[in-house]
Amino acid sequence: MLVKETDQDTEKLIMETAKNIFFGEGRFNATTQEIADAAGVNRTLINYYFRSRDKLFEIVFEDAQRQEQELSEQILNTNLPLKEKLSQHLDNFFEQSKKYPYLEIYMVTQANQGCAFKDKDKMGPLLDKFYLEIALEMDKGNIEKMRPEQFVLNFISLMSFPISMRPLIQESMSLTKEYYDTLLSERKEIIIRTLFKQ
Repeated sequence: MLVKETDQDTEKLIMETAKNIFFGEGRFNATTQEIADAAGVNRTLINYYFRSRDKLFEIVFEDAQRQEQELSEQILNTNLPLKEKLSQHLDNFFEQSKKYPYLEIYMVTQANQGCAFKDKDKMGPLLDKFYLEIALEMDKGNIEKMRPEQFVLNFISLMSFPISMRPLIQESMSLTKEYYDTLLSERKEIIIRTLFKQ
């Protein structure tokens, strides 16, 4: 039992370290040795648990996507008003982007290559429910009338674009990391005010 727990702890340590290196620091090409050094383990343990650096990267990325989808499902399945659901989602999204600023960038590149993890069986009914909630808010006059899909595109764009394009925007606008972080901290309220009339 103790050996199994130690194995799980070591495996989790390697995964968390790799996740931080890949998506926290943006070092997508970090070597097995660099990951092992940062985790304080022998390089052979990475091959023991994950077979290769590429397999570790794949597992860490899929785990990050799965966690994001589960969190979105939890929020969208609550009985909170739509505005509050989106507000909670924004809190979680921006909190994660602080910890892993390069995750969104990598997700975009992987999606373009057809490698993104999405459970389509779960996403379909979830989106239908979400579209219905959006339509009801439009009927109440709380949101401008448009196709619900357009509302979702607006929400995703306002939320994701400043994160996924951060290196380019920060560089082209000559913004410091600290100043850009300040801009991001203001995004939630701006997004909610932009999307909702009241």
